[in-house]
Amino acid sequence: MSLLIREASAMAFRLCHPLRCSSFSPVHVRKSILARKFSVRNQILEPIESQKLVMEIKEKLERDHLSLPLGKNGRDDEDMILWFLKDRKFSVEDAVTKLTKAIKWRQEFGVSELSKESVESIAETGKAYVHDFLDVNDRPVLIVVASKHFPATQDPTENEKLCVFLIEKALSELPAGKEQILGIFDLRGFGPENADIKFLTFLFDIFYYYYPKRLGEVLFVDAPFVFQPIWQLVKPLLKSYASLVRFCSADTVRKEYFTEETLPMDFRN
Repeated sequence: MSLLIREASAMAFRLCHPLRCSSFSPVHVRKSILARKFSVRNQILEPIESQKLVMEIKEKLERDHLSLPLGKNGRDDEDMILWFLKDRKFSVEDAVTKLTKAIKWRQEFGVSELSKESVESIAETGKAYVHDFLDVNDRPVLIVVASKHFPATQDPTENEKLCVFLIEKALSELPAGKEQILGIFDLRGFGPENADIKFLTFLFDIFYYYYPKRLGEVLFVDAPFVFQPIWQLVKPLLKSYASLVRFCSADTVRKEYFTEETLPMDFRN
């Protein structure tokens, strides 16, 4: 790293020497060097350095949060620690804070206890499922059929369990080297009786806090006019995830996201 900084300093001096570039002051040179230094730091983090940060977090969690569980998705899960480090731009303190919250949530929600049998009754409604095939970008696909969601008569707790179970299932189907999933909200036939701002907020909240950067894109398919005021209410609550949303048609889904063989049955007509 020090070699890179020395080279950056030499380059900045050559480019901005008074005889060559009188418009640059020493202040500009110093700023250029600092910018280059931080650019290198943010873009390239050696595996050895990353591992040191992972071990630092493991030790900190063991020291300060001994009650947190061990094992997969626990306080000693190095893959999970590294993922949250990347999400928090390699800030140890920020990663520890977010990671601790995520592990506690998983424990309290009972994520490890969710199974196909435990969500079977709500899953039979067909309101949400993980598609059998990947999209053209090799992403697992989570599909929500909004017209089958009835918040007035369906148990919200069961809805949340199904949601988390399907997210876990989609992530378990990630191909090697892939990190994100595609979410599709099929809004065809959506009506006021299907509106559920609380659940939509819950969905994006868990992606933000507990599955950061796992959602690559969200498609809102054939959104009717009645959905627009709901979107205007929810959009400010979604934070950075609002930028992942794309309003599109069912035809766009067919042509841009799947092949004829991998197209979901709901989009074949």
